[in-house]
Order: sequence, then C-alpha cells, then structure tokens
Amino acid sequence: MEQLVTSQFKLGIIAGGQLGKMLALAASNWDIKTYILDPKEDCPASTICTHFIKGNYLDYDTVYEFGKKVDMITFDIENINIDALIKLKAEGKKIFPEPEILKVIQDKGSQKEFYQKHQIPTSKFQLLNSKEEILNALSNKSIRIPFVQKLRTSGYDGKGVETIRSKQAIAKLMEGNSLIEEMVDIDKEIAVIVARNTKGEIKTFPTVEMEFNSTVNLVERLICPANINEQIDKEAQAIAKQIIESFKMTGILAVELFVTKKGEVLVNEIAPRPHNSGHHTIESCITSQYEQHLRAILGFSLGDTSIKIPSVMINLLGEQNYSGDVKYEGLTECMAINGIKIHIYGKRETKPFRKMGHVTVLDHSIDSAKEKAKKVSSILKVKSWN
Repeated sequence: MEQLVTSQFKLGIIAGGQLGKMLALAASNWDIKTYILDPKEDCPASTICTHFIKGNYLDYDTVYEFGKKVDMITFDIENINIDALIKLKAEGKKIFPEPEILKVIQDKGSQKEFYQKHQIPTSKFQLLNSKEEILNALSNKSIRIPFVQKLRTSGYDGKGVETIRSKQAIAKLMEGNSLIEEMVDIDKEIAVIVARNTKGEIKTFPTVEMEFNSTVNLVERLICPANINEQIDKEAQAIAKQIIESFKMTGILAVELFVTKKGEVLVNEIAPRPHNSGHHTIESCITSQYEQHLRAILGFSLGDTSIKIPSVMINLLGEQNYSGDVKYEGLTECMAINGIKIHIYGKRETKPFRKMGHVTVLDHSIDSAKEKAKKVSSILKVKSWN
C-alpha cells in the first residue's frame, strides 16, 4: 500500500533537543509538518518545527493531548510518559518506535534481561534495589570490585553511572534501583545504527568507533569506519540486526558495544532513536540516520547506508568553568579547513560538558581527518559571555 505523505501530514516529535531539530530538518525535505512537544520554549527544535507546544513530556495528560493533535508520534528521548503512549496506541495512533519496546529500553535492567532471554552477548550483571543491597552483596562477595553501577532509569549522557574500581570508590555508590555489571576489559567501544521499517526490512550503517571523555563519560570523538577486523565488524552488525528483529521494532536503533581485549563483542546499551553515534551520517553516508528513521516509520524502503567519504565526528562540549549565555570561539579559523562541517544546536546557555554542537570532518584519509579533528578541537571552544 502506498504511504501517503501530504502537506497536511503532522508528525509529532516528543522532545525538541538537537536530535528533534535534525529530525525536523530531515522531515522538512518531504514537506512533513512537524509538531514538537518540549518544556523549554527555546529548545533547539523550536525554531525549526512547524508548530511548537510547550509541555512536560513526563506528564500523562500533556503527552496524551499532544498525541491527539498529530497523525504519527516519534521521540528524541527515552524518558517520556509511556502510559499515555500505550493509551494512544490502543486508540489507533501510530507510534514508532513502539511504546511497549520503549518501556523495556527505558529500564537498563529490563534491557539486560532482554539480552539474556534472546541470547544476545552482554556482560554479566545483577539487579539490586538499593545501595544497602549493593553493600551487602559486596560483604558476602556475590559482587566484587571492580564493577559498574548504573541506575536502572533516568540516566543519560554518562549520568547515573558510577565505576567502582577500589574500596575508596564505594563512597560514590548511588541510591536507587541499580544494574550492577561486571567490569569488562575493554579494547574498543563501537556502535552500529540499525533500522527496521514497517515491512520488516532491516539495514545497518557502517560500524563506528567511539572515543570517550573519561571525566564525564561522553563521546568525544567518533571514527567511521571503525578500525576493527572483518570478523568483529560482522559480529557487531549481526548483533544489531538480531536485537532490532527480536524486538520487531520500527525505526532507528543505536547499539553501543564493547570489544574486549579477548576479541569478544558485547552489547553495552541501546537507544531507540537517532543517536550521537550517527551524526556523521548527515554528510558521510548516502542516507542520514534521520532520513532513515523517517523512511522506517513512514513505511518507505530503507535508504542506501554506504559511506560516501570517511569521517571523524567530534562533539562540541561546553568548556569547564563557563556557564551562561553562549558564545563560540574559533569558528572563522575552523571554517577555513577543508572538509569541516559544523553543526551548532542553538542552545541558549552553555554549561561544563553540555553538548552544544558537533563537527564532522570529511576526508578520504582517516589519518588526515583525525589530524583535522584534533586541530578543530584545539581551536573551536564553547564559552559564555560572563
């Protein structure tokens, strides 16, 4: 059946951060009207969308009423009111990715149980309900240092995660329902973006390699294609396809993985939406992750994910010791470098390590792209006026 897209079609996007902005930009190419729900009137997507609605996406009534105004719903964040989405779906509203899948993914513990049930490789884990239970488990040696504590819900961008490497670090333990993971001997961190459309067609993007800022556990640099051997690449791609097929999910799924020093490929976490590890696809792949997400949820054939040109992506993070009205230093100098594509998200205020934009560096030589990325990182700074 032909999927109808007209100038009257209204796509609802819950949350208007940078992902919502870039998704709205992609949708505008097809004359799709985008409705954004976000609590902040000056969110990045507010100046791009067709219609902005101010509201709390954790509130049942707000999400439900927003859903009644649009023809289809998607989202750029996991932490939203699921009950309202389930009610809307029961009433016939098209919601992608599906609410029942989002409910599983929202909970890092449920994610792990899903991997276990479907025999998807991941690190060993335990689910504990409180800091006291973790301390008792340490006492009776059912868990051992080193380990990673992740709060089961609400964590994002490195928040809600503590790495416990010593007895002294036990003081950093967080209170709350927790996922306790055995420490993995990591060689590399990689990611695969995979898409599945309403007809069950599946396509993956080329595997990328991620380098993290150790202070805040945020991706600092992303390299495409990843510097991994063919066997690891095949395993990573196969795992991503297995996960999205096991869920029967519609849309884009970002799959973050560890490669251990023994050569094992293990799932770390997943995100059912466009993702930081796919920003580079806007320029470096034939189809961007944003267009692919739209193709998937609208029932179109999935686009070609081939690399047009290798790339390195760097996140623009707010500089330490700067908070307030944002200013960017070094733009003019960076614009003079060949192959540099700068994306500024439009957030009005900067904070230390806040994601304020990204830069994609394109070059036929990955080594050359890395050198250019290093130069950009040293020049382009996000600061404040005060």
